[in-house]
Amino acid sequence: MSTPHNRAEAGDFAKTVLMPGDPLRAKFIAETFLESPRLVTDVRGMLGYTGTYQGKPVSVMGSGMGMPSIGIYSYELYTQYGVENIVRIGSAGSYTDKAKLFDVVLATGAYSESSYAQVQSGDTADIQYPSEGLNAALRESAARQGIPLIEGVIHSGDVFYRQPSDARPAYWERLRDEKGCLCVEMESFALFHNARVLGRNAACLLTISDSFVSPEITTAEQRQTSFTAMMRVALGAV
Repeated sequence: MSTPHNRAEAGDFAKTVLMPGDPLRAKFIAETFLESPRLVTDVRGMLGYTGTYQGKPVSVMGSGMGMPSIGIYSYELYTQYGVENIVRIGSAGSYTDKAKLFDVVLATGAYSESSYAQVQSGDTADIQYPSEGLNAALRESAARQGIPLIEGVIHSGDVFYRQPSDARPAYWERLRDEKGCLCVEMESFALFHNARVLGRNAACLLTISDSFVSPEITTAEQRQTSFTAMMRVALGAV
């Protein structure tokens, strides 16, 4: 049952998987929130755990950075391991002062200039959407716990280090003003696409870790261990 990227066996993953980019964040979530977590895969250091949360089975696994990486792991979870729901829980850079450091964003769509969907299935749409039912469960979880959510379209970028340009408005400002993008990350477009073409469910919660409109930024340790509001919302929706 194992794949070139995952040593887990059939039945090792729960139907719902929380998927941070950082495998060490997956380890932190498993050890902090799950009852009786067990390591089910560690191929290439991409840690995956399964345990229970308030008596309900749940798994958590890193996705790595970028669409090719989450594309592989999510596709295998959906097709090889019977996973039905994947909730990405990641970090993002804000494009607006409406989304400040440590705010939690619920993606209602992921815009991208990426060719991932076109190459994967011939889909030329530049926005991919999450599952409405999963988003509704996340909203309910957040409301029950008193955790505010900022909702909107996000930008899934292929490039982290873009060459400087003197063009005005800047590229990110055009995405904010023309596409309505609240923030930027690098994975959800591919995740949403995989879920749609495979008839599964996907959603994305993001914590603002830095900003294009202010000098604030979180540390690597904070990104690994301090995004607990987002984690509680995701776990509460299991």
